[in-house]
Amino acid sequence: RFVLFRQRILPLNQTMDEQHYETLVRIKSANGELVYPNDFIPAAEKYGLIKQIDRAVIDATLTMMSEQDILNSYSINLSGASLGDRDIIEFVHQVLERTGVEPKRVCFEITETSAISHLNSALIFMGQMIERGCIFALDDFGSGFSSFSYLQQLPISIIKIDGAFVRDIDTNEVNRIFVENIQRTATAMGKKTVAEFIETGDIEKILTEIGIDYGQGYHIHKPEKCYE
Repeated sequence: RFVLFRQRILPLNQTMDEQHYETLVRIKSANGELVYPNDFIPAAEKYGLIKQIDRAVIDATLTMMSEQDILNSYSINLSGASLGDRDIIEFVHQVLERTGVEPKRVCFEITETSAISHLNSALIFMGQMIERGCIFALDDFGSGFSSFSYLQQLPISIIKIDGAFVRDIDTNEVNRIFVENIQRTATAMGKKTVAEFIETGDIEKILTEIGIDYGQGYHIHKPEKCYE
C-alpha cells in the first residue's frame, strides 16, 4: 500500500541539467484514500515498525530510479532507529547492487536528533555510505539546541533549514538574521543549504538574495506521485 511521491529541490542561484527530488511516502487506505506521514509515522515508531518503513522506501525509491528515472537524484529520509541498526548498511549495499543505481544520485536525510541519539552508529553508517558515493543532508536544521556544534562532527554535505524559520522570513526579521547566519556558517564549512517551506515568490526572492543554494516548498513544486 505504500505510494511514493516526490517534491523537487530547486537550485536558487544556478541552473542545473539534473533535477533533485525528495522522496515522500504515503499509505493507501483500504478505501483508496491517501494517509500522510503525520498520521502513521508516530504509530510506526511507537510499535517498532519504522525500520521496515525505511527499508521499504529505500527499496521502492531505488527501484523507481532504476526503472523510470535514470538521470535525476533523490533524497531519502532515514529514522533514528535505522541509523542505530547495523544491518542497514548491508541492506543498502544489496539494494544498490540489485538496482544498479549510481550511489552519487542518492542522498540520505537525517535529523540532528536522530544522529545525536545514535551518534556512533550514525557515523559508521555515514562513513560506509559516503565511501560508496552517497551524500548526506542534515534535515530540520536549527530546531535543536546544539545544531551548530554537531555540524563539525557529522560528515554532511547539505544543511536543510527548518521550515519554521523560513515560512515567515518575509515578515520576521529575527528569522531572516538566523537564516543568514546559517548560510554564512555553511559557506565557511563548504556545505550547501536548502530552505524548506517556500510558499511564496517573495520568500524565494529573499532566500536567493541571502545566498541559499536550494529551495523546496509548494511555491516551487507541489508533491507528485512517482511510484506505486
